[in-house]
Amino acid sequence: MTAIQKRLLINKIVLGLSSLSALVGIGFLFWILYVLVANGIEAINWNIFIFEGAPPGYEESGLRQALIGQLILVGVATFVGVPLGILAGTYLSEYGQKSKLAEIIRDISDIMMSAPSIVIGSFVYAIVVLPMGHFSGWAGVIALAIIMIPIILRTTDDMLQLVPSTLREAAFALGAPKYKVIMQVVYRGAKAGVLTGVLLGIARVGGETAPLLFTSFNDNFLNYDLNEPMASLTVTMFNYATSPYEDWQRMGWAAAFILSMFILGLNILGRLILLKKKGR
Repeated sequence: MTAIQKRLLINKIVLGLSSLSALVGIGFLFWILYVLVANGIEAINWNIFIFEGAPPGYEESGLRQALIGQLILVGVATFVGVPLGILAGTYLSEYGQKSKLAEIIRDISDIMMSAPSIVIGSFVYAIVVLPMGHFSGWAGVIALAIIMIPIILRTTDDMLQLVPSTLREAAFALGAPKYKVIMQVVYRGAKAGVLTGVLLGIARVGGETAPLLFTSFNDNFLNYDLNEPMASLTVTMFNYATSPYEDWQRMGWAAAFILSMFILGLNILGRLILLKKKGR
């Protein structure tokens, strides 16, 4: 066997093993989706959306308090986290650039992105819940915003750096001040990527359970007051799925299906925005 034939054989073996590994991973993914969809669709009914939680055995039992609570928590966290993340990413790209401070912030952001969410929950529990003396929706919002900010920050930083510097120079040559260059030139050139980062950040916090267990806790009744414990779909799903009651377990599957479709939809929307930006 010649050296060329040996290299070709090794290449085919590695390619075959890689393809097999990819198929195994995709197979498990579709298996999970099949089980989730099969059990989730079976459990979905109108009661889920129109009734609040009830004791086991009650037919008029649903997830309305959890659905609304999840929307409030994620919505307020988005309102807080998105502007902070975009502004911080803008500073790194347009002002900090390659300075030591900017590099330190980037490193810290990368660490925060990979940190377990339960650590964030424990941190917020120590600085917010304990001083307040009780769980609250605000604590949950703070925890979700802390998780969201590094994702949006790094995405914004990366997307703004992809905007050609010649566009900035042309705008400066026309006499535009720096803030107008950023608002009207840089943001316009990177809007698709920044929006994708925002959607990914929302999708990430939308599926978090651990930090909410330490912060907003849960509530079986509908509550709009962020100063009190607030229901969330993720924590409710955890409680119902681990309960010994069959009707609660079915609602747990329904909650898992609704949450998964929401996150899947956001990820698909982000991909479509990027593909549209690339002109495909």
